[in-house]
Amino acid sequence: MALRYGFLSTYPPTQCGLATFTAALREHLTDVVPRASSGVVRLLDVPAAPGPRRAAPAGVVGDLVAGTPGGPERAARVLNGFDVAVVQHEYGIYGGRDGDEVLEVLHHLDVPVIVVLHTVLVHPTPRQRHILEAVAAAADAVVVMTETARARLAAGYETDQRRVVVIPHGAADNRAFPPVRAGRPTVLTWGLIGPGKGIEWGIAAMAALTDLDPAPRYLVVGETHPKVLAREGEAYRDSLVAQARRLGVAGSVTFDDRYLDAASLGELVRAADVVLLPYDSRDQVTSGVLIEAVAALKPIVATRFPHAVELLGDGTGLLVPHGDAPAIAAAVRSIVTDDSMTSGLARAAAARAPDLLWPAVAHRYRRLAAGLATRTGNSLTRPSAVA
Repeated sequence: MALRYGFLSTYPPTQCGLATFTAALREHLTDVVPRASSGVVRLLDVPAAPGPRRAAPAGVVGDLVAGTPGGPERAARVLNGFDVAVVQHEYGIYGGRDGDEVLEVLHHLDVPVIVVLHTVLVHPTPRQRHILEAVAAAADAVVVMTETARARLAAGYETDQRRVVVIPHGAADNRAFPPVRAGRPTVLTWGLIGPGKGIEWGIAAMAALTDLDPAPRYLVVGETHPKVLAREGEAYRDSLVAQARRLGVAGSVTFDDRYLDAASLGELVRAADVVLLPYDSRDQVTSGVLIEAVAALKPIVATRFPHAVELLGDGTGLLVPHGDAPAIAAAVRSIVTDDSMTSGLARAAAARAPDLLWPAVAHRYRRLAAGLATRTGNSLTRPSAVA
């Protein structure tokens, strides 16, 4: 019998990685199984605007607006109408101090619960540690997306490691092999833009590659992160534009401020010669962009953040130090001038890609959920989540 999945997450048209993740996971969990059904309780900062043109997207069966009295209990009541609840966790998406409203939702859930952790902090505050430990204790299974995250959870938090499962992020199938190079090489960075993305290091690297003929162009695609936009406006993007002009590479650096749909993004990724992830973070254990790039068999240059080290350290991509524009330039140069390097990286990525594609990832969630549903009423015991 096909299971019915209830999701608690941000969701399109909200523009964030968790919303995109949940939409893809929901699609692949349910569309390939006849009679399967699902619904999403959508997380919002403010109520959705009323009116016929503002109807909830397909699949949305409820909203949890941050700070709404009684909202967490109502959300749980909706999720209890499904066979399994899949709860996304990130501190910034729930109401309350450090997002502690999620604990009240978990407290009222009666169905098996899969919690997906998108962040495991190395240096949490005591409150953040308490919340994550309570979230994990209230779940029947805890999904992390990398072995690094599992190790970090085991070392820094009081959790039952028997409930922890590693399932990768998931990616669309944008594979294009063998790689075809035509014309001016394109170096691509995409995602929501804001300080910490390290794009300034990519621009500086382009200035060191102007001797190449043709010189690569650097394409930076994505809107400014909504929370950054609200706090700082376009100051970061403006600083990048000014930097490109100052270094004399304004003609080689293009900014596309659109938030692309899956089809448009897939076309863009397939056309890239190099994917550059110059992130400043030294703690990032999950990157959907990194997974998408590997799954598309793209040559990747990335700083040594934990997820990149885990996924690329065997030669699937090129790792560079943080904040090191000359190292980025050298890595990009080696890819765009050496077809054997490009082909070798693509072959290494091709060996990993099948396990990262959404159908494979959804299959693992489906098996996990089926096991939990089978044990319902027998061995499933978990303490209540409390703030």
